[in-house]
Amino acid sequence: MDFRATLCPRHPDLFTLVNTPRGHAVQLTDPPSLPPPPLPPLRCSTPPDRLMDRPRRFPHLPLRRGLNLRRAHRDYLLRFHSLPEVSPFEQLDEGAVLDVLERRACAVVREVLAMTVEKRTLVDHLTHFRRDFGLPNRLLAMLVRHPELFYVSVKGVRHSVFLVEAFDDDGRLLVEDEMLVGRDRLEELVREGKRMRRARKKGVLALDSDSDEDDDDEEATKDSFLEDDAEFRDLFEDDAIGEDWEEVGAGGGSEGVDESDAESDAMEEFWVKKAVAEGLVDNGGEQDVW
Repeated sequence: MDFRATLCPRHPDLFTLVNTPRGHAVQLTDPPSLPPPPLPPLRCSTPPDRLMDRPRRFPHLPLRRGLNLRRAHRDYLLRFHSLPEVSPFEQLDEGAVLDVLERRACAVVREVLAMTVEKRTLVDHLTHFRRDFGLPNRLLAMLVRHPELFYVSVKGVRHSVFLVEAFDDDGRLLVEDEMLVGRDRLEELVREGKRMRRARKKGVLALDSDSDEDDDDEEATKDSFLEDDAEFRDLFEDDAIGEDWEEVGAGGGSEGVDESDAESDAMEEFWVKKAVAEGLVDNGGEQDVW
């Protein structure tokens, strides 16, 4: 985050801070005399299901599985890829054809996405460097216009763009970075720790098939029950017991039971005598209690 005060001063042989009409900028101290070559393709151009490795008779447009395009859009993309290759590190003349400018802009975006760890980024990040990279004003429209190169996700608040050639047909990265693998492993361990902590509170073993969503629902339900019981929690405190309640503790538990039994026997004897006096029952033998 503070690369201007830390990274650049530590490596003066690589980076230099300069002033431009648009503000401060970072440039290479010793730029290469020749532009570097673009990154090689991340996926093999020849699919493994082909029986014979020979040139195709008709032009072929590689598309991801399940993607269907209209005939006019497909013809445009075929003409677009028939243009000569353009280096993303070379500036074009102002009078260049629009298709050539778009060809270079697509190469620049591909180069940036290929250098990222997850092979994706936010469209806003690319828009921030639009002038520096020479990208068009309607960058999102250009990305959507080339589904054979990029996939634009509209989920969330901001759009994300993915490099299609870096993923397989199931949406998994062909080559995962070690940092990305470590992050996924850390997230898995954190989820496992939460699951074990919930199981320890419940006193049962956690099942591997339980999902985090179910645990969250159970925890939310438990919290709601605790909130409802909070209103009556004070009634069972030691100081909140009134005179009409007798606290049965470890020391006075047997005395309280004896007093209640004596009171019950006295009440039983009272009702039996009253029933005999009124002639409701016979005065002989053992009497039944109502």
